[in-house]
Amino acid sequence: MTADSWRNLIEHIGLLYQEYRDKSTRQEIETRRLQDSQTDPEESSPSEETPSETEPTSTTESKAAPQINLLRNSNSRFNLWQDLPEIRSSGVLSILQPDEIKLQEAMFELVTSEASYYKSLNLLVSHFMENERLKKILHQSEAHILFSNVLDVMAVSERFLLDLEQRVEENIVISDVCDIVYQHTVNHFSVYITYVSNQTYQERAYKQLLQDKPAFREVISQLELDPKCKGLSFSSFLILPFQRITRLKLLVQNILKKVEEKSERETTALDAHKELETVVKACNEGVRKMSRTEQMISIQKKLEFKIKSVPIISHSRWLLKQGELQQMNGPKTSRTLRTKKLFREIYLFLFNDLLVICRQIPGDKYQVFDSAPRGLLRVEELEDQGQSLANVFILRLLENADDREASYMLKASSQSEMKRWMISLAPNRRTKFVSFTSRLVDCPQIQCVHPYVAQQPDELSLELADILNILDKTDDGWIFGERLHDQERGWFPSSMGEEILNPKIRAQNLKECFRVHKSDDSQRRKLGSRNRQ
Repeated sequence: MTADSWRNLIEHIGLLYQEYRDKSTRQEIETRRLQDSQTDPEESSPSEETPSETEPTSTTESKAAPQINLLRNSNSRFNLWQDLPEIRSSGVLSILQPDEIKLQEAMFELVTSEASYYKSLNLLVSHFMENERLKKILHQSEAHILFSNVLDVMAVSERFLLDLEQRVEENIVISDVCDIVYQHTVNHFSVYITYVSNQTYQERAYKQLLQDKPAFREVISQLELDPKCKGLSFSSFLILPFQRITRLKLLVQNILKKVEEKSERETTALDAHKELETVVKACNEGVRKMSRTEQMISIQKKLEFKIKSVPIISHSRWLLKQGELQQMNGPKTSRTLRTKKLFREIYLFLFNDLLVICRQIPGDKYQVFDSAPRGLLRVEELEDQGQSLANVFILRLLENADDREASYMLKASSQSEMKRWMISLAPNRRTKFVSFTSRLVDCPQIQCVHPYVAQQPDELSLELADILNILDKTDDGWIFGERLHDQERGWFPSSMGEEILNPKIRAQNLKECFRVHKSDDSQRRKLGSRNRQ
């Protein structure tokens, strides 16, 4: 394919990736809503094949070419595989089983979404990065932090898309795409780790440039107003690679749910998913490592030790939760005492392996008066103690800074804050609902209908259409959940989602999740067997 031909194909993609992704996930939400309202999940299966955002297929297309020119149709901007003129005219829809048609749709979505993603990346480079006015404003180092290795990412996407396009054009029925995903993930997708790991510095540099350089702010605003951008912000283009690598894993999961069990295509999909999961985890770790290091340095500077000093900064340590609680005065104060103030403020820094208990002192400093390894913490909730002792729990340090056992009666500002502290302090404590990893037959589930960005370390950021098991919930509107596709846990507002009420749909979600992660399970069993030996 010549360069000119390739550019023409990309120009005919109707949707930028941000639009494509938004429409796709919202359609996923609507499909699940319909399924949840049905008695039998199979009753609603046709809805999976009818996206509400689909634009009419062109009726003026010429008939039945021997291959699919999937990028040429400018009118079908959110097409289904079965709506392509080549497919309709071939008669293949009357031959294939419904399950195979669903699989074809899942593979086709992976290809078309990659084309849309490449179009958006191309716009980031050609419209923003290569803009002459912007080049004059930005110092070379600023441009490098802002755009990182996006040219490498775009080159990888182009090579990936060319291989996918070639596969689709081999036959009107797509044989497989996960083998291509696997090869490119293993050999080329490390560029995503480099780009995403730079995200913390990229965000900071962008904010700083907006604040310090009015000329930069003006040019970016003008470029965003260009019709090419379709009202999308510059920052939405910068975050594309991280969104894409995460979404690609979910698209492979979707294929994996539809392939025949114990087939060659299932093996290929499992291999591709495993490699993508490795890349996504490395991306997440890259982002966390950058922000965690800076956070630990900042905390270290604020602490003053009244007890023997504990080194805070460590490569294997990170912050889980921090905040103010109220401690009951006096080690033996009666619980029924009402004549004086019962509580005084203390401040906790909880790390993945250590708890530090402080009091805030002038100058934004904290005086440390006790500490304990996180593994030696126990918590106990106090119930029915009256209003003054509402949201109170006992924190036990089995071995504190003085090598003694110590207990603290602590009061949180709300029920949700109390539960969040208790779960963070003692993560192995049983929650209200058992987690998915226990292989529970049924468990409350929720679907995310509003995206959420975590505000605290113990919170979980949510994307549209995420499905989570509900492990615990509070009366004041917070849920502790475990996301099915990656088993990440955290708190989020209950208003971000809709509970899935149909037990058959919940069971189906769990079954699909077990299937996707069965290769992980077998690997764990092998490791466990080796350890026992």
